[in-house]
Amino acid sequence: MADAVASTSADIPVDEDAGRVYEVSPERKARRMLVDRTNMQAVYDAKPRAYKTLKRVADVVLSTGALVALSPVFAVTALAIVIEDGRPVIYAAPREGQNGKPFKMYKFRSMYRDAESKLKDLLKDNEQTGPAFKIKDDPRITRVGKFIRRASIDELPQLVNIIRGEMSIVGPRAIQRTQEYTPYEAQRLVAKPGLTCYWQVSGRANVDWEEWVELDLDYIQDMSVLTDIKLIAKTFGAVLEGEGGY
Repeated sequence: MADAVASTSADIPVDEDAGRVYEVSPERKARRMLVDRTNMQAVYDAKPRAYKTLKRVADVVLSTGALVALSPVFAVTALAIVIEDGRPVIYAAPREGQNGKPFKMYKFRSMYRDAESKLKDLLKDNEQTGPAFKIKDDPRITRVGKFIRRASIDELPQLVNIIRGEMSIVGPRAIQRTQEYTPYEAQRLVAKPGLTCYWQVSGRANVDWEEWVELDLDYIQDMSVLTDIKLIAKTFGAVLEGEGGY
């Protein structure tokens, strides 16, 4: 059943109206009924071994090539961060990976150095539902940080995580506060976290937490070479538009 679903993954959801909260299509709602959404581990396990092997090879090859090609962007970004707020340039964010395995997710530092100490005071202003945290005018974000977040440049160091095998190019986004997951939400940890995902191309911060989880389970349901290629291609357009990127 799962393989049959994966082979028909052309309807990748994209919110085309700027500023509008993402709304899932009736077709995708119907597709969600084709597998047991309370047992996504079985859905993932049913994916072909050849696909999983190819996905890993592509992760290493493409990420290595991107690191080399984007080295000037890395250098300029690092310099801009140091000029505005000093070191460190890279922030190692604690995250849970596949099956809950902890790892450090690398990002260009987009917040002031005392950002972590101020998080507790800002939780009351959270504009996202569930355990995810997003506020549009987060006072902890630097001027450089606002730009690199909108352009998704802050995520580029995660290419190292991908090469290390902790992440994949495509997969559910890694977030904090996973201890607040319900058993249903925790299923998004079945697959490796990714640099891009359905959420990334569907309006990002305009997608509420409940639908965000469903989109991640959609990806686990849809996982295939074609799905990954389409998501990578659509990510470029989403980054250029910058919608929901803060």
